Amino acid sequence: MSTNSRKVPRQESPTPEGQNTSPAFRSDDILANAAMLYYKDGLTQNEIALRMRVSRATVVNYLRLAREHNIVDIRINGRSFASSSLSKELRDKFGLTDVYVADFCPHAAGASATHATEINRHVARVGAAALYEILQPGEIVGVAWGETMQFLSEAVPRRAIENLTVCQMIGSMDSPLVSSAESCAIRISSRLGAECYTLHAPAILTTKELAEALRNEPVIKNQLKKFGAFDRTIFSVGSCDPSAFTVQSSITSKSDFKWYKKQGAVAVLCGRFIDAQGDHIKGEMDTRLIGVTLAQVKAKASGILVAGGPGKTCAIHATLKGGYASHLVTDDATARSLMAMGGKDS
Repeated sequence: MSTNSRKVPRQESPTPEGQNTSPAFRSDDILANAAMLYYKDGLTQNEIALRMRVSRATVVNYLRLAREHNIVDIRINGRSFASSSLSKELRDKFGLTDVYVADFCPHAAGASATHATEINRHVARVGAAALYEILQPGEIVGVAWGETMQFLSEAVPRRAIENLTVCQMIGSMDSPLVSSAESCAIRISSRLGAECYTLHAPAILTTKELAEALRNEPVIKNQLKKFGAFDRTIFSVGSCDPSAFTVQSSITSKSDFKWYKKQGAVAVLCGRFIDAQGDHIKGEMDTRLIGVTLAQVKAKASGILVAGGPGKTCAIHATLKGGYASHLVTDDATARSLMAMGGKDS
């Protein structure tokens, strides 16, 4: 837990019973003291209420505001998620550096869209906790896009990593499902105190000629050069089902999607299609994409794959077989399903 002197906005400031309510009264010290008693001293909310002479409901409100305004910053040790026997077995099976397993306990059974989203959110939160254990000072890190990446960016703890650089590695695309691609990179870099480089281009162009011309523009060309210097990449992977994110976000057309499926595509990785062995299926759409290539992702085999859910098992398996990741963050059910499948070299 850490505290800072950030001032709580006046309109949301709590007012303890019996305290001065004049404009000069500052409430951030009240929030910090309540947080200290709860998180550091281990007092219960009732004990804090008695000590501070307020109601228990007020204490609950103090603790909530302390988190919302970054007066208290809670960080779970990501290393703990990589300590189970399942994590170690999966790590050895696929030759990974580490595997972080989220023990997901759903509120309701079933494989509904809501259920899948809950798994994504939970896995992303574990991925966010793991980032601070994995990323090293001075690294240049590429960040992808998508629902899981958005959840991850929102959960990254506010802990600065010295001389870290974060780069957006897939062009921008409007989507009703998630926020823009650059927002993920910007949010992660902000929380980690890193320098941020966004990619000033759309994810896909209408023609290969237009895409090639844009890649040769000095500003874009310079940004794309940074991709060759990545020390690490952070990404998720999508499945090749009709509700795939790449189709819903208009990155690929339905006709292009069907063509890739006929070629054996089982997953979409950083906007590009791969087969069950993790090999890149090259097609016309690749000529129109502005973003990281799979060769660049694979170059140092230091990717952090954050993905889970029953619909993504085959996609995750293909990504691991292809050698794109050194670290995996997933849920326990998916981890067990992966254990029942062939290893990296099988």
